[in-house]
Amino acid sequence: MKFLDLCKVYIRSGAGGGGCISFRREKYIEYGGPDGGDGGTGGSVWAEAVDGLNTLIDFRYQQHFFAKNGQPGMGKQRTGKDGDDIVLRVPVGTEIMDEDQETVIVDITEVGQRVQLARGGNGGWGNLHFKSATNQAPRRSNPGQDGVERTLWLRLKLIADVGLLGLPNAGKSTFLAATSNARPKIADYPFTTLHPNLGVVGVDNTEFVVADIPGLIEGASEGRGLGDLFLGHVERCSVLLHLVDGTSETVAEDYQTIITELEHYGGDLAMKPRVTVLNKVDALDEEQLAIKLRELEKASGGPVMQMSGVAKIGTTEVLRTLRGEIDEDKLRHKPAVEAETWQP
Repeated sequence: MKFLDLCKVYIRSGAGGGGCISFRREKYIEYGGPDGGDGGTGGSVWAEAVDGLNTLIDFRYQQHFFAKNGQPGMGKQRTGKDGDDIVLRVPVGTEIMDEDQETVIVDITEVGQRVQLARGGNGGWGNLHFKSATNQAPRRSNPGQDGVERTLWLRLKLIADVGLLGLPNAGKSTFLAATSNARPKIADYPFTTLHPNLGVVGVDNTEFVVADIPGLIEGASEGRGLGDLFLGHVERCSVLLHLVDGTSETVAEDYQTIITELEHYGGDLAMKPRVTVLNKVDALDEEQLAIKLRELEKASGGPVMQMSGVAKIGTTEVLRTLRGEIDEDKLRHKPAVEAETWQP
């Protein structure tokens, strides 16, 4: 299944049905009076988060969603049938934006969350509504309201606990494959990962979700390589796992390249908690490992862990550290207990 995280859709709610002008006509009833019914309400357009989806690929093949119009009213005080609603089934984590791609209409973050994107038009009144003591045979009715037509953008931001960052070929996909049941593509050349991957990782009888995104290079914020198109998928993460290739001759520069791109991306991404790890330590001797650890600690200004995804060296310690950061993030965002209402 192909991965799609940004798409454009065209929606239109249904128009309301027109009211009816009708009079009661029965044998032996000389003055039947008006009996025109109201028009039906047009269908609305909704968006609903469903479980089991992690891509917007369905919207590549269908971009237009039009709800049904309401039926017009009829005689004998019969109201027209309401138009059927139409529902856009989207993955959890979908942002719905206006046509300018900047104004966020709604951010859908929970399964079952439902939001109305375009309301159907009201049905018009039939001539029965206009009957009065001074106008007992009205010959007027209201037309139904028009539907709402909109152009919207859907952007998917995966909901994960940990986001993997690093230069191409830093070992991100290898780490995901070694610690979860995910099977991302792994090869000895850069840009092996072309779309985000999700994996469920377990440690100490607890589980959390890790998101692997394509590697960043210098100038990604300006459109080089795959650019920063996929950084939105790690915006919702509790902690970032920054992997640095231990076999590189410039570990400090590699680290700073990713940090610079995070700062250029903007938002709170550069301020998120990060765990820095020197990867592929199984390919280094003790002297090389000590030198590169010192360089990376100096560049990051904090502690650096060491790991090998292939040999599964240090992976458990890294997972426990990530688990601790996730727990701290949940405590920081835990809603405060409401104060008791004071009563005199």
